[in-house]
Amino acid sequence: MKKTLLSACLAGVALAVGLAAPASADEGSTIVTLNVTAAGGLTITVPATANLGNGTEGATVSGNLGPVTVLDQRALLNASWVTTVVATDFTTGAGTAEETIPVINVRYWSGPATGTAGSGTFTPGQPTAADAVIINVPRTAFTHTGGSGNNFATWNPTVLVDVPVGTSGGTYTGTVTHSVL
Repeated sequence: MKKTLLSACLAGVALAVGLAAPASADEGSTIVTLNVTAAGGLTITVPATANLGNGTEGATVSGNLGPVTVLDQRALLNASWVTTVVATDFTTGAGTAEETIPVINVRYWSGPATGTAGSGTFTPGQPTAADAVIINVPRTAFTHTGGSGNNFATWNPTVLVDVPVGTSGGTYTGTVTHSVL
């Protein structure tokens, strides 16, 4: 009986040792991808029209253009952009010399942003009236540097028109064009 008991004990120990042995481990990895698409592009909206008011020859007529908004929905890692502004001559009637205010007499200042969202730095091209520039060639109106993902900026620029002495009376029309890249 002792022998049987000893055999049973040894069999039990062997069985326990067999159960306690470490199991071999196994694993598998899955590479998961997804695509984030941009909701849109880089767009700019501007007022369709603006009226600067009235003035006389030799005076400066100025007023706000209305809100200009750049909306960047490109979802880029570097969401930088630059907005430029340029104008044309202002004319009335037949556009003779007396009926033309040359673009060299048209100035612009962006002023500060009236609203922004997103990361990065939003910088006005002309933060104050003292910074106004002649817009006979494309000038920087506003920039966004750094940041990532979507963003927007809105500003309400001021346009100043120096009416030359000898300018004929009339309603003068010119074009102010903003572009964003």
